Amino acid sequence: MTLRSINPTTDELIREYPSHSSSEVVKIADAAHTAYLAWRRTGFPERADRMLAIAQHLRKRREDCALMMTDEMGKPISAARAEVDKCAWVCEHYAAHAQQMLAAEPVATEAERSFVTFNPLGVILAVMPWNFPFWQVFRFAAPALMAGNAALLKHASNVTGCALLIEELMQESGLPENLFRTLAIGSRQVDAVIAHSRVMAVTLTGSEAAGRSVARTAGECLKKTVLELGGSDAYIVLEDADLDVAVTACVVSRLNNTGQSCIAAKRFIVVEALVDEFEQRVIRKMAEAIQGDPQEERTQLGPMARTDLRDQLHEQVQLSIERGARLLLGGEIPDGPGAFYPATVLTDVKPGMPAHDEELFGPVAAIIPVRDQAEALRVANDSDFGLGAAVFTRDLARGEQLASEEIEAGFVAVNDFVRSDPRLPFGGIKLSGYGRELSHFGIREFVNIKSVYIKD
Repeated sequence: MTLRSINPTTDELIREYPSHSSSEVVKIADAAHTAYLAWRRTGFPERADRMLAIAQHLRKRREDCALMMTDEMGKPISAARAEVDKCAWVCEHYAAHAQQMLAAEPVATEAERSFVTFNPLGVILAVMPWNFPFWQVFRFAAPALMAGNAALLKHASNVTGCALLIEELMQESGLPENLFRTLAIGSRQVDAVIAHSRVMAVTLTGSEAAGRSVARTAGECLKKTVLELGGSDAYIVLEDADLDVAVTACVVSRLNNTGQSCIAAKRFIVVEALVDEFEQRVIRKMAEAIQGDPQEERTQLGPMARTDLRDQLHEQVQLSIERGARLLLGGEIPDGPGAFYPATVLTDVKPGMPAHDEELFGPVAAIIPVRDQAEALRVANDSDFGLGAAVFTRDLARGEQLASEEIEAGFVAVNDFVRSDPRLPFGGIKLSGYGRELSHFGIREFVNIKSVYIKD
């Protein structure tokens, strides 16, 4: 079996990679466990030194990493460079703060001493997606490694080059041999890896279907999982919103990574008093986005990662139109090679349409007019997903109350767009998954939270 990497800009084959056999996977997992046994005994200063070296090496090889992303999944080169920088940041963040995050916590009891410790679990399997091929990996790997764990990476098949380059970077930075390994395997081999006795837990970022599959197998094996799945982020624009702020944030979020982001703005829920002006401004701003060769500096929208994903998105758009949505911009597959899809705007989106009920993983904005705040909240929360959301209002107290108490999501922004940040926990509810990445919440997902009780 081979894994194929196709350039989505040209439809040309980049490279074929031989996959690991079942016996090779077992050897790699066993070697990772052996590496873990030594690594767990190291102190935080030593781990931090290695993490800082990784950050330094990422910056040193920034262009190599960025070009690999651009070639394999079509990410515009400027965004790819920014992704590498963000990976270096998360490494530096955990190098600086992991020891404090995992410090033993004293608890007052009847014992002479009682406290809680946070010990590493062992080998953690990460099943990662193609849309942020470096960031998704490092936001898991930096806290997991700083906590004293080892890591196995099963990356999306179409970004195998990125996966192998990440392993190379880890090794070149002086990380102990076998502590971080890439498994060049297909999705059908994942269950066997989860079941391996040396694998203690699994984290997955990906589709709902992939999450269900991983959770099912991990549950049968009684192994912990963290799942970050899809999103259909609701961006609520209230009657007192600053439209300059709202439109800019909505469009930037919707077109980020060519719309291929779990936390991209997906449903624009706009009060009727503003909807006409909002539509016109969104059309103008979406139309300004420059689409083209992702290796060109001026490109803002590259191709989608694969033609089958582009075609699936187009089917969702067409079906929404057939069911009554109005097309305001885009909506047509361009001629020529590549998995390109234009910036597209739909309005009058209602329940029963894919643009309302499903995740649109591409540069398509769905506008949903509502009467007032009460209806906006009902529509926002009437979703199977709950990853991110935003609300736009000049009344900050109003925005804070809605964000903190009313909107059902793992991250809610007021007058800005949703983003992942090493300092804040990241994750969702409902079908968007469970558990958290990043911040101190994320590093504590894959540790043994152990109570120690000492009586004289």
